[in-house]
Amino acid sequence: MTGTAERPLLLGVRHHGPGSARGVRAALEAARPRAVLIEGPPEADALIPLAADEGMRPPVALLGHAVDEPGRSAFWPMAEFSPEWVALRWALEHGVPARFIDLPAAHTLAWEREEPPGTEAGNKTGTETETGAEAGIAAAVGPRVDPLAALAEAAGHDDPERWWEDVVEHRSEGERDPFAPFAALEEAMGALRETYDGTGAEDGRDAVREAYMRLQVRAAQREHGAEGVAVVCGAWHVPALRRRTSVAADRALLKGLPKVKADLTWVPWTHRRLARAGGYGAGIDSPGWYGHLFAAPDRPVERWLTKVAGLLREEDRMVSSAHVIEAVRLAGTLAALRGRPLPGLSETTDAVRAVMCEGSDVPLALVRDRLVVGDVLGEVPAGAPAVPLQRDLDRSQRRLRLKPEAQEREAELDLRGENDAERSRLLHRLRLLRVPWGEPVASRTGTGTFRETWRLRWEPELSVRVAEAGVWGTTVLAAATAKAEADAVAARGLAEVTALAERCLLAGLPDALPTVMQVLADRAALDADVGHLAEALPALVRALRYGDVRGTDTGALAGVAAGLAERVFVGLPSACAALDADAAEEMRRHVDAVHGAVGLLEEAVEPVGPEPGGDSGDAPAARHGDLRGRWRGVLRALSARDAVAGVIRGRAVRLLLDEGDVEGEEAARLMGLALSPGTPPGDAAAWIEGFVGGGSGGGLLLVHDERLLALVDAWLTGVPTEAFTDVLPLLRRTFAAYETGVRRTLGELVRRGPAARGSVVGAASGTPGFAAEPDAERADAVLPVVRLLLGLGGDSGGGPAQDDSDLAGVST
Repeated sequence: MTGTAERPLLLGVRHHGPGSARGVRAALEAARPRAVLIEGPPEADALIPLAADEGMRPPVALLGHAVDEPGRSAFWPMAEFSPEWVALRWALEHGVPARFIDLPAAHTLAWEREEPPGTEAGNKTGTETETGAEAGIAAAVGPRVDPLAALAEAAGHDDPERWWEDVVEHRSEGERDPFAPFAALEEAMGALRETYDGTGAEDGRDAVREAYMRLQVRAAQREHGAEGVAVVCGAWHVPALRRRTSVAADRALLKGLPKVKADLTWVPWTHRRLARAGGYGAGIDSPGWYGHLFAAPDRPVERWLTKVAGLLREEDRMVSSAHVIEAVRLAGTLAALRGRPLPGLSETTDAVRAVMCEGSDVPLALVRDRLVVGDVLGEVPAGAPAVPLQRDLDRSQRRLRLKPEAQEREAELDLRGENDAERSRLLHRLRLLRVPWGEPVASRTGTGTFRETWRLRWEPELSVRVAEAGVWGTTVLAAATAKAEADAVAARGLAEVTALAERCLLAGLPDALPTVMQVLADRAALDADVGHLAEALPALVRALRYGDVRGTDTGALAGVAAGLAERVFVGLPSACAALDADAAEEMRRHVDAVHGAVGLLEEAVEPVGPEPGGDSGDAPAARHGDLRGRWRGVLRALSARDAVAGVIRGRAVRLLLDEGDVEGEEAARLMGLALSPGTPPGDAAAWIEGFVGGGSGGGLLLVHDERLLALVDAWLTGVPTEAFTDVLPLLRRTFAAYETGVRRTLGELVRRGPAARGSVVGAASGTPGFAAEPDAERADAVLPVVRLLLGLGGDSGGGPAQDDSDLAGVST
């Protein structure tokens, strides 16, 4: 191919290859075509001018989706170093018409929909996996073959990526023929296609796409002249586009194709999603590295290693200029030893590992994540077409100063501030719409209800989720409200509805609450399973807490929650009888959850007193009375019933002890009964697990109350040998949950033996560090240090001693 000597000018490329991108730019500058045709969906022709907009920053992608089924979508990604993007920009800069010539998205999306689930095509999320020379050859029967791998193998290389770097990416532009690389690549692809065409491995879809592209090339040649058309497409398609076929034959291949109505727009993309590891079939292994090769004006290795050094310094690693110089020398030496024209990614990676990372792969993983792949997120101009919901989301993001970013980050929200509260509501509404931009995580700065921590990361696929959610409304608030109402009606279980009510309060959806509450009341009235009721109660009670922080009216919710608690109280004792081990453990978790919920619930429904002359009979607390007192009665009933599983009886006693409803002496008596010789060892071990296991602080209880420890010790030493192996896994699970220091202290106490610890009744009195009353003298000794830690100063200069009233209570 010598410019315009052959018609048309076909430029076969590797998608997202910087060498191909440079070659396309040089070839277009030399040929100066009157029209540029690019592989891509022709419905996007109207979007091409946006590529010249100042607000358009790659990586970006064309997103196509079926109008009646937004989830049926496809992406056509482009990076700054993609040949298609370079061709688009060249055409816009030179005033040359550009258009896309691939099979229309209307056919592609309909074609994808007709693929049966479980097939390779039926499992795809977009046609991005269908394009590119490196996507390979799809066999009608058989696996795909990678053309780059085949060419590399023919050249005697076992690494296709390294071979491609050597022959294309490391090739300097110089003064050589700009069309020669494309001619060589066309010849190689022609030989490959001849080989695989003979085996029946040609993809039927490729044949249809190429027939459509040939028709579009003919139309452009009629409009702009045979020598004035340049085509930029995947190198695999070039031999097919060069092939002489009749118009009738091409139209016959296109006859009867399925079709849907499709919409297209530009959406931001990321380097991470360009990577093959992200599931992109036409992806590359190192988009960050390729972007660097394309953008670096000179000395790419030196500039790259300088970037690496800067990243490692930001992570507090000791990297100096000398490290950079030595790494450059080592990369060059490795390239020479391996017979490569220039150091590639493998040489620079080896040099970084040896010189900057001291042989460790841990910091090297950071380099790969941040630089080799990268977290670059593109931008699209505000004028790009979008569904109304996406526009409303964009406005909310700008108003709340919550910019989407590709790199994962954490956001701490203080819900007492209006802006942070609005951010929280937006994120919760998006989660309701199945747009997981943020995930709530445990806060590292506090556990109050006025604080939230979110882990944020914007993925390109979320644009599809937003388009799908557009069927629920044109704004985030309206869509989330409609989605919540629909989810409430469709919910299968009571727990789902209660969780949805909690999410509605978090998301600030007052218009959805009446529907959700009605469904909740109906489901609660019909559900007789105590386990379901107990599982649903904690979520309702958690939701009651949001009234103070978020200004939400939770009065109706409090009444439903109190009524739910009453039903749990009535049905729980009988539901805990005759359970196997797994069911008993599940019910134990329900008991813990209900216990925590009851305290919060009683505070939420506590009456503030009736108005003068008013009737307090409608208040939830007035209707339901002392919830905490009745719950303690339930726990006492559970602890005394032999038919109740041991793990539940033990937990009931522990909860009563923590509430102060059972004294230590009574707890010791109940433990003694549970661990008596007449109790089967398995039941006794389950009682112990319920009392001191399950992450309830039972280890510290045994440390500070040696009466209970002595009972456990005496029982364990008396377990018959034949039963010991049966109870050992249960006991190991119980005590393995304790912190290391607690286990060490318990071991030391057991090692001392009963004689050193004293009698069971008065064990605490004979052990150093434990006594019946606080030791005031020992506490006074630490007051000066505590005063210094609190910044209260101390005695100095012989002055009068400072009053200790500011530390009242410390010594006790």
